[in-house]
Amino acid sequence: MGLLSQGSPLSWEETKRHADHVRRHGILQFLHIYHAVKDRHKDVLKWGDEVEYMLVSFDHENKKVQLVLSGEEVLETLQEKGERTNPNHPTLWRPEYGSYMIEGTPGQPYGGTMSEFNTVEDNMRKRREEATSVLKKNQALCTITSFPRLGCPGFTLPEFKPNPVEGGASKSLFFPDEAINKHPRFSTLTRNIRHRRGEKVVINVPIFKDKNTPSPFIETFPGDDEAAKASKPDHIYMDAMGFGMGNCCLQVTFQACSIAEARYLYDQLATICPIVMALSAASPFYRGYVSDIDCRWGVISASVDDRTREERGLEPLKNNNYRISKSRYDSIDSYLSECGEKYNDIDLTIDKEIYKQLLQEGIDHLLAQHVAHLFIRDPLTLFAEKIHLDDANESDHFENIQSTNWQTMRFKPPPPNSDIGWRVEFRPMEVQLTDFENSAYVVFVVLLTRVILSYKLDFLIPLSKVDENMKVAQKRDAVLQGMFYFRKDICKGGNAMVDGRGKAQPSTEPAAEEYALMSIDTIINGKEGVFPGLIPILNSYLENMEVDVDTRCSILNYLKLIKKRASGELMTVARWMREFIANHPDYKHDSVITDQMNYSLISKCNQIANELCECPELLGPAFRKVKYSGSKTGSSN
Repeated sequence: MGLLSQGSPLSWEETKRHADHVRRHGILQFLHIYHAVKDRHKDVLKWGDEVEYMLVSFDHENKKVQLVLSGEEVLETLQEKGERTNPNHPTLWRPEYGSYMIEGTPGQPYGGTMSEFNTVEDNMRKRREEATSVLKKNQALCTITSFPRLGCPGFTLPEFKPNPVEGGASKSLFFPDEAINKHPRFSTLTRNIRHRRGEKVVINVPIFKDKNTPSPFIETFPGDDEAAKASKPDHIYMDAMGFGMGNCCLQVTFQACSIAEARYLYDQLATICPIVMALSAASPFYRGYVSDIDCRWGVISASVDDRTREERGLEPLKNNNYRISKSRYDSIDSYLSECGEKYNDIDLTIDKEIYKQLLQEGIDHLLAQHVAHLFIRDPLTLFAEKIHLDDANESDHFENIQSTNWQTMRFKPPPPNSDIGWRVEFRPMEVQLTDFENSAYVVFVVLLTRVILSYKLDFLIPLSKVDENMKVAQKRDAVLQGMFYFRKDICKGGNAMVDGRGKAQPSTEPAAEEYALMSIDTIINGKEGVFPGLIPILNSYLENMEVDVDTRCSILNYLKLIKKRASGELMTVARWMREFIANHPDYKHDSVITDQMNYSLISKCNQIANELCECPELLGPAFRKVKYSGSKTGSSN
């Protein structure tokens, strides 16, 4: 999660009064950081993953599973046993949006040696064991992206009813405020997004039309005109931030050796985001229904969309300054490296005064417009104690805006007065059921960064095409049926990153001839005469590296999983979940997921995650069996 300041949160009206102050001082803080470390070079490669978890409780007698609202207590116990006792503890734990969620990371970042890849899964396993050890009987730690019955009656333990009347943070018909983490940042974000927008957030997800699904599928919300107006036929309607931020994901952050390398990686990986998102698809169910999408991205984007009607183009601009084309949770809007400049074909809304100020301070055009675009947004939370800061030594105002622009990639300047370098964060992945799968996706992305830098690869295509790819990636079975724009010759742009300043010699080839529509199988595994494939390139890289036998075997197992998911030989988590529900004896082919069906599914997910059963259609023979204590639920089916 982003910036977690402590203090007394201000209301939206109070926060709004300080918005210009936060923006003005946020820019000053960025400039202090930039001028202090812009020439910093030779930082070593460091990287780390973030895994988000849900806490669930199984009622075996009544065949029901619920989300346990004990995240804060579990987190306190884990931190007390871990980092507070031993600063070198191998795991770190942090809060997340839902009070049924926690986030785990390695205690120390991984380094640049190949052997580090062989420790990722072991660390994830430690996290699972550690958190499981402090849970109560019949409770488990699950890495599922979206809880299928989130927002259904009684989905939490203890059970709470939603409070749709004024006074609540979300005013949701479905999601009780008690399911929001008690840290004031989270409820304040929820309330202020709604107040700034002028109405509740609106999430409409297309329902999967099975043979007995009503057509049209229409829900009614008696006595709630707002819901009646916002909900669409043949869609699953949701109305709270929790439906998006209450999902789980898998993220990776990299430290680059310099600002130029960070900008280069930011751009190259942005084109990979939709591909890996489709590959990691794991969230086909929402509010107790089977949906027609496989990924959470559009749901979470809508769940934090604070744009007013004016900013969304539904009314003439009167009280707001800009039309804004996207939610603050979406794909990136501009490349940062010079080699990406010619592919910046999206109209970029910027704060012109901030842009001008940055240029005057010596910031180049591309970075200046990136920051000036982020700063068209208002701060969503502000604490009374954090209004007046030392801009030379603190960065809270900059991070206030930066950390609530939730994009596919995040470009992260070093914190002030730290030994941390320039970083980029890769954010689109859905969390997987097992530590093996999550390790595979992390290792794949990290290896790809090494190959991009070593071979000076160029994946850039027009950003408008990346946006189109993002839309395709969320569709049902996109990994097999979707076609994605991808660069044909990824070596032609190899001169794009030729010196430490990131200076580029742009290609003169017409952009339309540089890319083509490809399947994910072609992009990942290659197709003769079309594209060499990312996995063959990674394998070639590995052959030229000195790697110990154990590490090489682990990496090859991980890449085998990615390869087979891309080809369709193995299912994505989303496809596996769909088939599990479709084949459940209680399923009536009406797109409805009952408590008992949900119980069966989550029980099976928990058994797979704890290596208590085989799942060859999801994991294949690449899955290494490493026994450990696992969950406290025992047999649950």
